[in-house]
Amino acid sequence: MTSIFLRTVAWCVLAYIVFVTISPIDLRPDTIISVNIDRAGAYTVLGLLFASAYPRHWKTVAILLAIGAVGFEFLQEFSPTRHARVDDAIVKAVGALVGVAIGHLVNRTRLRRLSNA
Repeated sequence: MTSIFLRTVAWCVLAYIVFVTISPIDLRPDTIISVNIDRAGAYTVLGLLFASAYPRHWKTVAILLAIGAVGFEFLQEFSPTRHARVDDAIVKAVGALVGVAIGHLVNRTRLRRLSNA
């Protein structure tokens, strides 16, 4: 049950991030933190969720999320109110990789504790 829940949440968060990334600028939520911290944080959470939802495939998840971050950034070129920037794509990709790394470490620690119990 937990796996299904995590997968559902991970895919919903991904859908939300894609919407926010490629929608017109006026539909982007306002935040009180720096835009780069916002971007990195969102992708870190996304990476953590996907690594937790697909623990055996964490390497594939890391690669796909990093590529996806760059791809979603590129899609902004098709919106008249948005612009794609390399540094934004890097911040997003690094955030995703950090999230996957954290998720992988949590999964390993949890497995180690279960095997020692």
